[in-house]
Amino acid sequence: MQQAQGSLTFKTDGPGLSDITADIAGWLRQQGVATGLLSIFIRHTSASLMIQENADDRVMQDMEVFFKKLVPEGHDLYSHSAEGLDDMPAHIKSALTQTSLTIPVSQGRMMLGTWQGIYLFEHRTRPKQREITLHLSGE
Repeated sequence: MQQAQGSLTFKTDGPGLSDITADIAGWLRQQGVATGLLSIFIRHTSASLMIQENADDRVMQDMEVFFKKLVPEGHDLYSHSAEGLDDMPAHIKSALTQTSLTIPVSQGRMMLGTWQGIYLFEHRTRPKQREITLHLSGE
């Protein structure tokens, strides 16, 4: 059994979903593991990870609009606002989505479905630098 651990850093432009599938697939190829399990973890409380359709950009746009409506910003809505009006909504969005993903690996590739991609979901309004930790177990 082999194990590998690494990290990838991404710069975001503000709120939205960024497809990070190719970057993760590139890291995976470098590990030389044919069969195993890949864990992906984001080290932040105001951004998250998501597996979602990667064939139509309107899916990502609809996700952003939905979460904006579901968790609005506002002075009178939250007591935690020390880091700005977008901070507490970002924490709530992160809690409603995922901070880690586990994906099977076969023949050196992630076993994602035909229309699935891995997305970093930025919830803050200003650009940020986000770190993803990867852990691979397999042979």
